[in-house]
Amino acid sequence: MFCPTRPPPLLARFMSRTLIAGFGNSLRGDDAFGVDVIHRLTDRGVAGPGVELMEVGTGGIRLAQELLTPCDRLIIVDAMTKGGAPGTLYVLEVDHVESAPQIDMHLAIPSRALAVAQALGVLPPTVILIGCEPLEVDELLSELSEPVRSAVDEAVTRIEEILQSSGSAVSASSPE
Repeated sequence: MFCPTRPPPLLARFMSRTLIAGFGNSLRGDDAFGVDVIHRLTDRGVAGPGVELMEVGTGGIRLAQELLTPCDRLIIVDAMTKGGAPGTLYVLEVDHVESAPQIDMHLAIPSRALAVAQALGVLPPTVILIGCEPLEVDELLSELSEPVRSAVDEAVTRIEEILQSSGSAVSASSPE
């Protein structure tokens, strides 16, 4: 079946491809950050020739499988605890991936999915991680906290900037 956002396999070899993958669980509060960003990018019509959006959820093995179709750039969006204020947005270029000691079929965190992709030899040359410091990650909390909800718009803007540039601007920024 042909998917309008993915070129036919023969054409894919000659096109630049960026995959944007959102991790998270929509039932665990701010853990849904990556999924919400993917929904917002979908609403804005970001997907198209050369740009694919993927809601990974909590099954990171899906990302490793998706990377079997080569891409030039991978942007991962997820909640990320680094000690900043809730809503702080982190934009980091991944320059090293640890080897996977074993393969877990769920791979609920990006680093494990990247390790499997590296073991398979399908890790893209550019991997950017966009993370947001969560306020609450709680079972059965179906909404983002206010600071993280505000960071969704900032993340969408940063992703659009990355897509328009050939390089990547990486930094951390705090909510207003």
